[in-house]
Amino acid sequence: MFTGIVACCGRIKEATLSRGILRLQVETPDGLTTRLERGASVSVNGVCLTVVEWTANSIQFDVIQESLDRSNLGTLSVGDSVNLERAARFGDEIGGHMLSGHIHTQAEIAEIVETEDNVSMRLKFDAQWRPFVISKGYIAIDGCSLTIGEVSDFDFWIHLIPETLRITHLNERRPGDTLNIEIDHQTQVIVETVERYLKSRS
Repeated sequence: MFTGIVACCGRIKEATLSRGILRLQVETPDGLTTRLERGASVSVNGVCLTVVEWTANSIQFDVIQESLDRSNLGTLSVGDSVNLERAARFGDEIGGHMLSGHIHTQAEIAEIVETEDNVSMRLKFDAQWRPFVISKGYIAIDGCSLTIGEVSDFDFWIHLIPETLRITHLNERRPGDTLNIEIDHQTQVIVETVERYLKSRS
């Protein structure tokens, strides 16, 4: 499990596809791999990946086809930045919201509006996920726990404060880029439960 509070950005050092498995080596800042263990979970752009190998300044992962199909990891090239978060531990402060690291879909950046105080992004997404995207609700964007802004049938806005832009790679994203989306689990359960109840009453 993760909190959606990105710890830092890493850089892709190697991205090699072989027999349907992508070997990713991510260069990491000092300290991120402290007390890391083989088999540990790390969120990479919001995708829960298993540690295969590591050094003081890098981590290697094997990414299977299912993850490549659902996320933007398959589009990564050497030098690209990724958001990183170690798995939550019992007793950690939950500053964002609970995430599984299982990506539901992707969204395309349609528009970016910069103001003096923040940056706003309009994201286009598949309409099938519209019931779970609720204004002022939670959503995870490339592993970042964010609050949803205005919503329409096919797009929604997110508003990024300077601290989020400083820590994450979202300040490097541009219109046309795709971002990984994890729908808030509690929202999904509530919406689906209500829909089943209403169908049973009709």
